[in-house]
Amino acid sequence: MMGVLVVDDADFMRITIKGLLESNDIEVIGEASNGIEAVRKYKELSPKLVTMDITMPEMDGIGAVKEIIKIDPDAKIMVCSAMGQQSMVIEAIKAGAKTFVVKPFDQKKFINEVKSLL
Repeated sequence: MMGVLVVDDADFMRITIKGLLESNDIEVIGEASNGIEAVRKYKELSPKLVTMDITMPEMDGIGAVKEIIKIDPDAKIMVCSAMGQQSMVIEAIKAGAKTFVVKPFDQKKFINEVKSLL
């Protein structure tokens, strides 16, 4: 199974998501801290799934979703958003994200969403 690219500008969130995935035998093949880095790493690594934060410096998650979908229309992107970002989540889904989870997320629900996409 190809791995997951974890995108979040907060180090602790990347560490948390990575730990959660790896403890469920899901391989993390890369990390990015902003949208520009996410797009570059997507091209480089061709991950099977991307977990995408919405609010990030330089290029936000919505911009990154749009760019990744241009590269790969079948990209599997799961948006991880904070409470109260519904309009941005809708925009990300319209841009091509497949699903979303709200932070702080229920670990079981998060893993189930990841597994359903993989």
